[in-house]
This record gives sequence, C-alpha cells and structure tokens, in this order.
Amino acid sequence: MNRPDKAEELFRKGYNCSQSVFAAFADVLDMTVEEAAKIASPFGAGFGKLREVCGAVSGMTLLAGYLKGYDDPADHESKKDLYRLIQKMCAEFEERKGTIICRELLGLKKGEDLGEPSVRTEEYYQSRPCIGACRTAAEIAEKYLM
Repeated sequence: MNRPDKAEELFRKGYNCSQSVFAAFADVLDMTVEEAAKIASPFGAGFGKLREVCGAVSGMTLLAGYLKGYDDPADHESKKDLYRLIQKMCAEFEERKGTIICRELLGLKKGEDLGEPSVRTEEYYQSRPCIGACRTAAEIAEKYLM
C-alpha cells in the first residue's frame, strides 16, 4: 500500500488528518502507528479544532522535522534549509488545494465549528475535503522526504 492510500485508510479508521499523514510513515519513523498517532494527535482539525493550519499539513511538517530537522540551535544553515523545505512543501499543498488553512478548506469562518469532534459517517467523508488533504500531504511528503 502506498503512503497516500495508507493516510486515507487511517483517516477512514477515525484518526485525525495530522495523525493519518504522520502515521502513514510510521515504519520510516521506526515507531508504531499508535506511537505516531499519539505524537500527531493535538494537530488535528487545524490544531486542536481551532481550524487554523490544516492537520494534514501539520502532519506533513511534523514528519519533515522528524526526518530532516535540526537539534543544534546554533546550526543556522540547517534551520534555514528546513524552513525552505517546509515553505516549498506548504506552497505545493496550497497550489494543489488552494490554502493550508483548515477553515478555508472547509468553507468556515473564524471561530465557527469549534465544538465537539464530528462523528464519522459516510456522509461526513463525502462532505469533507479531509481525505484529499491527507492524500495530498502524503504525496508531497513522499516527494520531498523519501
């Protein structure tokens, strides 16, 4: 199964967008799907359902940090390289999806839909762009990180 298919499968199982993208690469991260899902869990629904940066984009950038990140605060070159990579990945996502902002992908206004997480039904999957966002983020992550 390829990474975009895995991300979709995870989303359909109930994982949020960030978990679905990050955990689709769990084998590369040398962790279980459950461990990856736990790390990425707060970034779903645009960062804790605040509807800010799309969870799929957060999962993709979290993956980039894990695989290409730096740990020395004095390493300005690595920091610059990582930020350039993130900007390139996010620009491609935005080019393909129109935005990296969750509420804009969903057609919501700021502060709208901040309540309880939605119940997953087939209607939910048909009415949301989330599966496509997860697939796109996984494709971009594969392109730039593998």
